[in-house]
Amino acid sequence: MSGWVLWREITTDKPMAWRTVLTAAGVLGVFLSALAFVQFATDALVGTDGYYHTKMGWLIRQEGLTPAFNYLPLTILNSADYYNHHLLYHVYLALFAAGDPALDGGAALVTGGKIASIVMPSLAFLAIWWLLRRQQVPLAALWSIGLLAVSEAFLYRMSMPRAQSASLLILVLALHWMLTGRHRLLLPLGFAYVWFYNAFPLLILVTGTYLIAEAITNRRLVWQPLAFAAAGVGLGILINPYFPENVTFMINHMLPKIGESAVRVGNEWRPYETWTLVRNSGPALALFLITVFLMGFRQRKWDAASLTAFGLTAVFGLMLFKSRRFIEYFPAFVLIFAALTAAPFLQQGLMRWTRAAYAVPLLMAAALLFPLYLTLNQAADSVASSQPADKYRAAARWLDDRTEGTVRVFQTDWDDFTRLFFYNTHAEYTVGLDPTYLQLADRDLYDTWVDITRGRVDRPAAVIRERFGGEYVFSDLDHEAFMAEAEADPDLVEIYRDDYAVIYRVLTPAGP
Repeated sequence: MSGWVLWREITTDKPMAWRTVLTAAGVLGVFLSALAFVQFATDALVGTDGYYHTKMGWLIRQEGLTPAFNYLPLTILNSADYYNHHLLYHVYLALFAAGDPALDGGAALVTGGKIASIVMPSLAFLAIWWLLRRQQVPLAALWSIGLLAVSEAFLYRMSMPRAQSASLLILVLALHWMLTGRHRLLLPLGFAYVWFYNAFPLLILVTGTYLIAEAITNRRLVWQPLAFAAAGVGLGILINPYFPENVTFMINHMLPKIGESAVRVGNEWRPYETWTLVRNSGPALALFLITVFLMGFRQRKWDAASLTAFGLTAVFGLMLFKSRRFIEYFPAFVLIFAALTAAPFLQQGLMRWTRAAYAVPLLMAAALLFPLYLTLNQAADSVASSQPADKYRAAARWLDDRTEGTVRVFQTDWDDFTRLFFYNTHAEYTVGLDPTYLQLADRDLYDTWVDITRGRVDRPAAVIRERFGGEYVFSDLDHEAFMAEAEADPDLVEIYRDDYAVIYRVLTPAGP
């Protein structure tokens, strides 16, 4: 949808020349090529959750918009309470979801997920080019290509088959439409955002920041963007195939992420170490500092666009210091802020010195070459370290081929769910996607699961069978304490082992 909107804007803008259309195609080609270079540094999907998302795209393609989800019955994502908080993103992935992993080993579905993860961030980057162009930023194409140079961690996150690239696209469109006075479009955008991704409160953040910027710079209350965005978000929540479960889930999902949580919910919710952030996002941090320094030389007051971009950069920067996952927004808004701030200097310089019309683009392109080379290669190296796509394929397919109907699998690690689900949807699993989903459903059961997986429960088969309904146990080979207890338990029989995992059968004791 967003890509179509951008295309309509480009082709229906009357002053637009074919040269600009060709520029758009060229810039998009650069983004697609660069992100493909990063993406195909590995044959696997980038990250872990992408295996769940791509498989959900395949299920939607097979079963319709709301396929049954019976795979995490002990969690708040049980079949009665399930809420797909990435619904439209999964619909997007369905366009690329070809091939059943049960038949071809997952190769086609992995490739489709990788292509989808090249196209979506490319559209987000193209939207930034369009925003800068419409704000009359000189050399907007070169500025937008700078997105490929500001942070290798940013490119890594953008390469995941996850909704953050779609979220960036939506926020950039919102900023563009606010700055061009097209406020009513924020209503359908807010509606779509809710269906795309549960990061939709960020739209309220963006429109609220613009309201404050307008009040400071122009002494006027521009309430329409915030009102239309809030109305769209409200409608998206209420008019939803998962209502009212979506409301309950949104509250439960965010509570453990606020403040300090005793449950480890994944590294992405934890902050970077300072030097790690400097290494993976040094150009973005340097660009921000240079731009703030440049503001001291401005001979004009703040305008609403620059102040909005500064406010968003500052807020996303603070959020990044709290949680590394916000690296998916901070570098992009740093670049937007820098481009809008530098625009008057570039405009004046190009007007005064005609020779600069040729020199400045060449100098800017030359300045981009080294950070582009460095960042793209660093991102590719990070992607290349991904775990193999088929890490658990043999184990998951072995179990699927040798069981009938639906079986209950007890896992010793919550994040193994995504790969098991990718290859075997004829099983139910103990915990997955987020450990808090089990904890919120049953705190005592969660604590018991932790104790078992850490080898604190003697002869765990009885507890696995009676409290979790487990018929099989799947474990990676790193859970040595659990495996020692399993080997000492006569009711846990090892039935499969490979280089990555082991499977045990949970026996039922014979009667008297």
